[in-house]
Order: sequence, then structure tokens, then C-alpha cells
Amino acid sequence: MNYENWISYRYLIASKGRFLTFLNVISIAGVAIGVAALIVVTGVMTGFGNNLREKIIGTTPHIMIEKEGGIRDFDDLRKKVNTIDGVKGSSPYIQGNVFLESASQALGLILRGIVPETEREITDVDKYLTEGNLNQLTAQDGIIIGSELARYFGYALGDTVTLIAPGSGIAGKGWRFNLKIAGIFTTGMVDYDTNLVIVHLKKAQEIFYLAGNTATGIGVEVHNAHKVKMIRDALHGLMGYGFTIKTWIDMNRNLFDALILEKWGLFIVLTLMVTVASFNIISTLIVSVTSKIHDIGILQSIGVPKSSIRRIFTKQGLFIGSLGTFLGVAGGVGLSFLLRTYVKVPKEIYSIDHVPVDLQLSDMVIIVAAALAISYVATIYPAFKAANLQPVEALRYE
Repeated sequence: MNYENWISYRYLIASKGRFLTFLNVISIAGVAIGVAALIVVTGVMTGFGNNLREKIIGTTPHIMIEKEGGIRDFDDLRKKVNTIDGVKGSSPYIQGNVFLESASQALGLILRGIVPETEREITDVDKYLTEGNLNQLTAQDGIIIGSELARYFGYALGDTVTLIAPGSGIAGKGWRFNLKIAGIFTTGMVDYDTNLVIVHLKKAQEIFYLAGNTATGIGVEVHNAHKVKMIRDALHGLMGYGFTIKTWIDMNRNLFDALILEKWGLFIVLTLMVTVASFNIISTLIVSVTSKIHDIGILQSIGVPKSSIRRIFTKQGLFIGSLGTFLGVAGGVGLSFLLRTYVKVPKEIYSIDHVPVDLQLSDMVIIVAAALAISYVATIYPAFKAANLQPVEALRYE
């Protein structure tokens, strides 16, 4: 340990008077609390974002291929799609708007027609089923609804619901379809659990008056959900530009942009908390410089350069900031573990029973770097003042 580090360390732990010791403790605690808050908040935001992302991926395909007027002979197109490197599976679907009629009320819904055997290859709909079975979704009269929709109307497994498909009948008249509830799913996302209903593809063709070999789109599952852009480009090259190809990122871009903006907004706000804590470092160093004027004078008189004196107080401030950052990281990780393990959340809202904290190494590196940078900036003025003290002035009254 060189003399600069030794003197800085001694000033930190052997400060004369309880007041300066108290200031050191307050400075360390302020940085620690700010860093811990940053780690916990970013971890919770990342956890909820990843949880939402998993739900979206589980209920919708990674890539959706559609064509105006529908896709005819979709089985041939599926075979071509499945040959692309990175594609895990595909399945046709029909999607459109219907009305649910119940007790003189009408509610607009999104109806999706699927093939149960191939739908398992592209979504996790069967995993979200809390009642019933996907195999019970027959082409005759089966329907699967969301738990929020079932709760709102008081539906249970085996009940009959009435759907109205506007414009699908003769001369533009809507048709009524009485379907039996074969399953109830819960994704934890209110929009899906309220507005989405699922039927067999053949039933959807009947409801929307489509030919037996027509689907509105083909859903594609890929091996890596975060590399869908490359596969989307490959699909464009395979099928041309007569098709509309959207990824799960494209369809939910506004939602994920809002989550990122909210996460970094909170990061900035809590970074200001660390900045406020850095003022404690400034005040501590100023008091330390004032109380060590005699020591500074002696150091200068024996030939210690100004740059070394500046580094002595800079390192003292960095010791405070580093210790506070270390304690903040330990406290933030510990508190995140407690939140994830012991704190419960309403399962009926989030479909999980605990706080989904996800600590990312990249986020923690940014937090630590920001805390240390703020601590360093806080040392500049006090260290500069200490280095520019004149020996005569420092020793005048000694």
C-alpha cells in the first residue's frame, strides 16, 4: 500500500471526533441505499417485462404470415416454411371479430381458429388451460374462452355460449353459433383473458364462410425468439412481397418500448437519489479537509506534491463511494432474493404468485459504474481545495 492509500484509509477510519465519523457513515449509507434501490427496481422491472414477454410468446406465434384474401392451400406453404433453417414448426389459423351474445348483451371478441394438433408446435395455449383439454376442441361445437370472460358472465365448463359473426351469413345477415365451452385458459393478461376465444379451424371456416383449404394466416415458431428478424427476412425471400409477415416484436413494439422507457425513467430518477447521496461525500470531504489543514501543511512542507494531496482526498471519497456501492449491491441482491422468495402477488392478476425479480449482469454493471462515477465527481472540488492550500496559511497558527 503506497502512502497515498494509507493516509486516505487512516483519514477514513481514524477521524477525530464523532461528527466526522457520523458523516462518513451517513455518506456510505446514502450511496448504499441508492444503489440497492436501483438494483431492486431494475430487477423487478426486468422481471415483469420478461414475464410479460413469455406470456405474449406463449399465446401468439413468433411470426405471423398473412395474405389479403386469405392463404389457400396452406399445407403446401407450411411445408416450405418448415424447410427454413431456424424454424421449429408452423400451424394455420383463422382470426376475425365476432360478438358474444349473453342476456341481451353483446361483447366484441377476437376469435381464433386453430388446429389443435399443430398449435402445440407454435404456442403454449394448452399449458395455460386451467380447465378442460385442448383435445376436446372439436370441429362441431367446441370453444375455449379466457378466465376473465368466464368470470364476467359466470360461465363454467360445459356451458353454451352464443357467437354472432356479422356479415358471414346470406345477404350480409349475421349468423348465430351455439358453442359448448371445452376449456378455460388463464394467461394473466387481462386483454387476452377477456377478449380472446378459440375454436377449431374448421369451425372458424364455417363462421367466417371460408373455403375448406383457406386460412387467414400461418403461425411460425422459431428456435430462438430473439432472432426472428433474420427468419422474417428469409420468409420474405421465400414467398415474395405478396404476403404480410409480422414478428411478435413488431406486433408488440409499442408495449415493449413503453416498458423500456419506464425502466430507464425509473433508473434516472433513482440515479438522482445516488447523486443526492453524493452531496454527503462532498460535505464529508470538506469537513475532513478543514480538520486536516495542519496535516496538509506538514505534507506540503516535506515536499509532497499537490497532485498527491489531491489524490489522497479523492481516494478517501472513492473509498466511501466504493464501500457504499458494495454494501448497496449486497443489500440489493439480498432484498431481491427476499422479494422473489417471500413476497406474494395476486395470482389472479399476474398468473404468478411471487414478484418476478430478474437481475441482469449488464444492469448491475451500469449501476455500479454510475455510482462510482458520481462518487468520483463528488470528490473533485474538495480534493482541489485541499491541494491548493498554501503551507504558510496551513501552518500559520501552529
